Amino acid sequence: MAAPRVETLDPFDLPEWVGVSKVEWTARSSIPGSHLVTGELSGSGERTPCDLLACDQAFPQVVLRDKWRGMAHQSWTHEQVLLVEYDGRLTLAVPGTEFTADLVLETLARLAKAVGVSPTEFVATLRL
Repeated sequence: MAAPRVETLDPFDLPEWVGVSKVEWTARSSIPGSHLVTGELSGSGERTPCDLLACDQAFPQVVLRDKWRGMAHQSWTHEQVLLVEYDGRLTLAVPGTEFTADLVLETLARLAKAVGVSPTEFVATLRL
């Protein structure tokens, strides 16, 4: 299986509404024990895919190469989140091997910070 295509994204490349309106992130897949949670951002009548990726997952297959994992860890250390295009979708890459509800909320708070809004402007709907 070929490795997914990965490219860096800048928060300013996101749709404008992500930084100026109330935003809801909705999980489209289950959170507990998942290293990849598919989801979408919505607001102002618009939608865009937005997945969460725990970048340290290595079995049965490495999900991110060392270069990208290093960037995700560096971003997290600086209280930021790495935004990438992962296999054609906006993805927030974070250290770890699986998600918890707390990690999802922290990741979204860092996305809010990246686009210059208060985390209170974001709402999360999780799927158990």
